[in-house]
Amino acid sequence: MKIDIGAGVRLFVDVEGPAWVPDGERLREKPTLICMHGGPGFDHSAFKPGFSVLADIAQIVYYDHRGHGRSDARPSSEWNLDTWADDVVRLCDALGISKPIVLGQSFGGFVAQRYIARHPDHAAKVILSSTSPHMAMERKLAMFEKRGGPEAREAALRFWSDPTPAHWAHYWATCRHLYNTKPPLDPQAGARTLMREEILFHFVAGEKQDLNLLPGLARAQCPVLVMVGEEDPVCPLQDAQDIFAALPAEWAQWASFPGVGHGAWRDDPQAAFAVLRKFILA
Repeated sequence: MKIDIGAGVRLFVDVEGPAWVPDGERLREKPTLICMHGGPGFDHSAFKPGFSVLADIAQIVYYDHRGHGRSDARPSSEWNLDTWADDVVRLCDALGISKPIVLGQSFGGFVAQRYIARHPDHAAKVILSSTSPHMAMERKLAMFEKRGGPEAREAALRFWSDPTPAHWAHYWATCRHLYNTKPPLDPQAGARTLMREEILFHFVAGEKQDLNLLPGLARAQCPVLVMVGEEDPVCPLQDAQDIFAALPAEWAQWASFPGVGHGAWRDDPQAAFAVLRKFILA
């Protein structure tokens, strides 16, 4: 379904499970988990069907960021982190959601970090999964070289420094399989993704280049879980360590996964979903 979040902006939203469930003589409210997808330019489909395992403890809200996927197309002037972060609040207002648990994966983690900075008292909890607070190009290049040799390093350098369609095509063909350490559980997942490459090129060539989300993390006012795969080449371990160090100590929680790449539930779903379940229920 499409939800109007104001000013005629409609986001595609899919909801899994009820918020209120029978519990003896009463109805009990489950927390709402809002899943923010990676990219930019991708859609929410990578969360399905894996995140269904959490539907017994949370109502799950999937959506496509403004301009992405099945959400309405929007002008490039709106393709920025401030707008995408504010959309979390707009979406919650439209759906009547109070104190969500917000999970940002990869690019969705960029949005979640800006959301913390701009709306520090809005969420009940935040999960920053396989994400980065800045470009840190050399870290990416070193990890891609470790995982795929000099060719992968060169492909990554060309795309992340000059995001043209040709460089993207070569990078994706050369480096995508290096994101994770195990074959995909669902080999057809990529084919289901709706891609808007123009958003990717716009963001990587622009806001991504001098991105620095670390200062805003000090404003966090709720528990924040930082999750990272130790073999992630695109959002390396050191990036997650920077995020963790920038958060207020009383709110920061940490989970790293050895032998795991980008999106811990892809390579070690049992361990990753156990960590998520514990954090949601705490």
